Amino acid sequence: MSSLSVLQKPSPSSQFDSSLASALATFEQLKVLQPKIVQAAALLENTLLAGQKLMICGNGGSASDSAHIATEFTCRFCEDRRPYPAMAFTVDGGLMTAIGNDYHFETVFQRQVAAFGKKGDLLIVLSTSGNSRNLLLALEEAKERDIPTIAFLGKTGGFTTGVADLEILVPGTGTARIQEAQKFLLHVLCEIVEERLPK
Repeated sequence: MSSLSVLQKPSPSSQFDSSLASALATFEQLKVLQPKIVQAAALLENTLLAGQKLMICGNGGSASDSAHIATEFTCRFCEDRRPYPAMAFTVDGGLMTAIGNDYHFETVFQRQVAAFGKKGDLLIVLSTSGNSRNLLLALEEAKERDIPTIAFLGKTGGFTTGVADLEILVPGTGTARIQEAQKFLLHVLCEIVEERLPK
């Protein structure tokens, strides 16, 4: 690599400043989502107060976020309180690869909704694009079973737009910024639920 090509690249400090500005701009736009977060909090509260469970899924980074948020609910977030039943459909590698191998990867979440979902549970799907067919099929399976759904989406919402009962569309086009914003919103939901539900 020539020294000239290195000099033409952004410096680490300017890249940091650019990324921070991008993140702040994305977060500033989240204010418009407050009413939807209030709606989502009510859905979570009603589900948990009824003794039902949360089911969460996503692909790639959103798969990791699904496991992270399920852990926050089942263990705890900030407060010392009772555990809330939440499960991520992304943590059982044996099950996911069996479904993907024996059937199709598109059905890895749909079959888990069919296996574990009960009327009154709540399905939460996470996607930065809204163009994951396995999430679409999971939402459709939940609808057939009278299971309420929340979709955290980004960009244009993709072909998942309009399928979930509640759609939370993060403004922006950058995958990283959308994931960061979604995780923030999910943490806010954890805070609201912990504050309002019995300890």
